[in-house]
Amino acid sequence: MKSFLQVEPQLVDGHISYFLGAVGMPGLTALLGVREKGHVTEGANQTMVVSGAAGACGSIAGQIGRVDGCTRVVGICGSDEKCRVLVEDLGFSAAVNYRQGDVATALKESCPDGVDVYFDNVGGPISDAVIAQMNNDGHVILCGQISQYNKDVPYPPPLCDETQEALQSKNITRERFMVLNYMEKHEAGIIQLSQWVREGQIKVLETVVDGIENMGVAFCSMMKGGNIGKQIIKISD
Repeated sequence: MKSFLQVEPQLVDGHISYFLGAVGMPGLTALLGVREKGHVTEGANQTMVVSGAAGACGSIAGQIGRVDGCTRVVGICGSDEKCRVLVEDLGFSAAVNYRQGDVATALKESCPDGVDVYFDNVGGPISDAVIAQMNNDGHVILCGQISQYNKDVPYPPPLCDETQEALQSKNITRERFMVLNYMEKHEAGIIQLSQWVREGQIKVLETVVDGIENMGVAFCSMMKGGNIGKQIIKISD
């Protein structure tokens, strides 16, 4: 029998929707992914890159990387507005719009010392470009591969030969991450996330659509990258 975790509204100053995003499963995925697979070490002058950085999970992961001690945090997303939000509102060091120009060139400019930690939400050519610029003994947090989900391939999807060679020659770890494998750490994680939110160390982004009748439209918009932060359907006050 599966159990339910009771939530306490006071943890998020009454913002119940936060339990669906920053202080819920997306936030826990970000926190435990960074903590369990990222090997961020304060004072180590590490650079983190996050793909899908303006989504519910990526936006939190990048902020956790900053809080935990990464010197630079660079986000990859799909619009100039998302890039602006990541840098101006969430404290990312830089952001790359993958729809504008060459991602590899932009990454070199944004990550002059290479990449040490990569929180991968997308897979595909974007991830190939990031991994190509990773330093020795780096870590890929394999959270998602959304660019590959409509393809008939196993999970995690196979890598191209060049990327696989980069992982092996540079001793880069790339392990599948499942937040449900860390159930014993969820309660403490929720407490930590809610504390950061209350203290303002982590900022929460939501895209809210009114009315359950608009759920389909909101879902399709989210799948096309129309949301910033967690996509929320508001059905009642």
